[in-house]
Order: sequence, then structure tokens, then C-alpha cells
Amino acid sequence: MPINIPKQLPAREILEQENIFIMDDERAVSQDIRPLNILILNLMPEKEKAETQLLRLLGNSPLQVNVKFLKTISYESTHTSKQHLEQFYTTFSEVKHQKFDGMIITGAPVELLEFEQVKYWAELKEIMDWTVGNITSTLHICWGAQAALFHHYGIRKFELSQKCSGIYSHQIFEQSDILLRGFDDQFYAPHSRYTDVSIEAIKNHAHLKLLAASEDAGALLISSRDRKHVMITGHLEYESDTLAQEYERDVNKGLEIHVPVNYFPNNDPTQPPINRWRSHGHLFFTNWLNYYVYQETPYLWE
Repeated sequence: MPINIPKQLPAREILEQENIFIMDDERAVSQDIRPLNILILNLMPEKEKAETQLLRLLGNSPLQVNVKFLKTISYESTHTSKQHLEQFYTTFSEVKHQKFDGMIITGAPVELLEFEQVKYWAELKEIMDWTVGNITSTLHICWGAQAALFHHYGIRKFELSQKCSGIYSHQIFEQSDILLRGFDDQFYAPHSRYTDVSIEAIKNHAHLKLLAASEDAGALLISSRDRKHVMITGHLEYESDTLAQEYERDVNKGLEIHVPVNYFPNNDPTQPPINRWRSHGHLFFTNWLNYYVYQETPYLWE
């Protein structure tokens, strides 16, 4: 089944070229089906790239999905045009009286700041509080995962001695959890962050489950026991060259940065990277949509 997106959204052309099944509003309304309504709070600077990455994975599901993009009002993006934001994004005040089946809160390049120092932290806290009663399941990515762990469960992040960047192998800790249905016993996922969270704090929290982690990169997948919150500290949505672009950006800034681990063939940045996480990225988002959202959400919200 398709993902329903606006006709003029730039990601549409890319997704059509990749043979991702999409449709526009006009065709969607003619189908007698209960679609899933997903709200995406996009905190990434390059919003169009993040849109494409997420829509690619949300569109690879047998479920029809309607997507609405959300922006902050307490901070205005400087890397995305005002026209794009005005045309395709809404604000929290415009949706807070609605209910959604699922929500995604992305990462953001603010992890070296204390949460309270982030310009839109108060707004984000209000949104995260609102999700508890208005969203069936919320997926938090990277810094968004750390924000959720801190706000909902009191688990703080801590700074690493060097950036965690690369493709890491992960072990599953909850074989029976349906979010991991179809996963290999060990699987790869990209990480790109300067901070981490304590695995022990997660394991010792009564309301959390550690689903998957890496010896080198730490916790990857965490869920609340009621499935309301899913936290992923890595980036299964990343494209093959995303880490390469980040590495080149950091090098051009003059930062002391290591080559992403297990990413370039022979550790050579001149060679194109090999994608070893694509299938699990699709599987993870499909499982979340099906088992944590579709199977749990009411047909009609009261």
C-alpha cells in the first residue's frame, strides 16, 4: 500500500524514481480505507533530506499512511527555505487538538548542549507530554531518543571522548519483542553522535526494555513496556552516503574527526561505502507501523 504525500513535495520525485509506492491527496480520498495518520516533528537542519529518508521507509509497508510534518515555532530553521516550511509544515498549535496513530521525533545537531539550553526545549517538552494521550506510539530518533529518555524516564545523556560514527554490529536482547520480528541475531546500524546514554540505567528502569545494543556503540533500540515510546539512538533511515557527507562536512570544518568505523571499504574514504543496514531499516519501520501503531491504535479515536 502507498504513502500519501503532497503532490509538490520535493521528496516525491526521488521516491518515484526508486519505485516507492506513493499517492497524492486526490487519489487517497477515493479509497475506502482507514489510513494511518503519522505526525513527523522534523528537527533536522536539512529537512528535505530527512523527509526523503523517513518517507522511503514509511512507504515500504502494506498500510496506507498519511503524513503531516511539524515544525517548531520557538526556533526557525535556517537551512530550509521559508517557502518549503510554509507549504508543507504545520505547527503544534494547529494539531494539538487532534489525535494521531503514530509520531516520529527526529534527531537534531544540539546534543552537546544541555537539554535546557536548547532553544525549543520548552516547546518540545509540551509536545512530548501531549503525545502520551494523543499518539498511539511515538518513535524518537538519535537526539530525539535521548530527549525522550530524559524527559519521560529521567535518564540523562553523557558526552563521549570522541564521536561515535560508523556502522556497528548489534545484538538483540529481547528476541520475543515483535518490534524485532524478522531481525537477524546480529545486525548492522549506523551511528552518528557525540553523546550516549547508560545501558545500565535503561536495564534498571521498570518501564523500559533494552531491545538491542552494541558493544562498541552502546544502546540502540529501547522501548517502553506499554509500547507508547520507542527510542533508537542510531540511524537506520540513513542513506548509503549520509555518513560520508557528514564526514566530509566535518573534515572541511577542520574538526578532528576519525573515519567512520566499518563504513568505507578498506577504511578508504575515496571508495564508495557499502550499505549493510538497508533491509533492517525497512523491517524496523514496517514492524513499528504494523505492531506498535496499526495493531494498537483505535479504528476511531474518541
